[in-house]
Amino acid sequence: MRSIGEMARDSGLGVSALRFYDRAGVLVPAWVDPVSGYRWYAPEQLDEARLLARLRRAGMPLADIRLVLAGWTGADTDLVRKLLQAHVRRLEMGLAETCSEFSTLRALLDHRENPMTSSPRTGTVRLSLPAPELATALDAVRFAAGQDPELPMLGGVLFDVEGDALHVVATDRYRMAVARVDAVGHDEPREQVVVPAPLVDAMRALLGDDEPARFAVEADRVTLEAGKREVSGERLAHDFPDYRRLVQLPAGRRIVVDVPAFRQALETGPVRVTEASEPGRTARDVSVLATTDDRTVTVCGDGDEDGNSVGVDRGFLLDALAAADRDRLVLEFGAAPTAPLAIRRADDEGTFSLLMPVRLDH
Repeated sequence: MRSIGEMARDSGLGVSALRFYDRAGVLVPAWVDPVSGYRWYAPEQLDEARLLARLRRAGMPLADIRLVLAGWTGADTDLVRKLLQAHVRRLEMGLAETCSEFSTLRALLDHRENPMTSSPRTGTVRLSLPAPELATALDAVRFAAGQDPELPMLGGVLFDVEGDALHVVATDRYRMAVARVDAVGHDEPREQVVVPAPLVDAMRALLGDDEPARFAVEADRVTLEAGKREVSGERLAHDFPDYRRLVQLPAGRRIVVDVPAFRQALETGPVRVTEASEPGRTARDVSVLATTDDRTVTVCGDGDEDGNSVGVDRGFLLDALAAADRDRLVLEFGAAPTAPLAIRRADDEGTFSLLMPVRLDH
């Protein structure tokens, strides 16, 4: 007999997925301990679990999976083949419909596109900022900048200048970081500039003194002066996503954590290894965070059934904790496990990061 933990490890389904499929009557354990409720599986069920994992990765509905498993164990290969063929046809039809919808969306985008988008930028920005504060802000967001060549608009840091504030923002879709810096000198309308990551790194290297830093944009040229040193380069010729919409989240459960202790719990606690969700991405170590009524956070090996846990990429979370640079931080959990996890500074609400959750049901 295999324990549920051994079954999860060897099948690739995960403990929470095995519990789900038990409740759904798809893969029922051979024996359940009447006292502890612990699930045990027969050796021959491992092949069924691996088959189930493959079918779910292929997106087959549970109703069909039940029949496939029944046909598989009953050696009814004709039924299995027909079900697989029917699912492939559905996928092909769905792909055709998706391509049609995307073709329509591309046409709508072409219609909406501003014909001046590819023209040289004419916006002008001149402002002064405290060098240490700008350095801290860049440190707080740089880790979240994207590296996907298919999304070049995310391969830098957004400098969003409006009134007396500069917001710097970075995102790679799976995480986002935002920081605010007080600024003076900009009396014009809001201006947004995407600075490529290498230029951001060069800017950060200049910021070491208490003297004001001077940030300027002339058309496509971005310049930062600090003391007698200067660095400049071309801005990215892309528009950044409207991050303000992405950070408007409903209030969640706010829990203060001691960062050193929490980091140690992450580094030594259990992880779940998930498969790559997209081509080109590697498997990820996922930490499952569970919250309790006494406002504490624990790192556990599996999610619960009450929605009080969320899975996050452990490396991303460790990066966010380091970038926040505080011994105490506020973790804000959404109302659902599909909501982003927010990492906030208690003393600076303008600086925070968001991590997209990782699904725990497969």
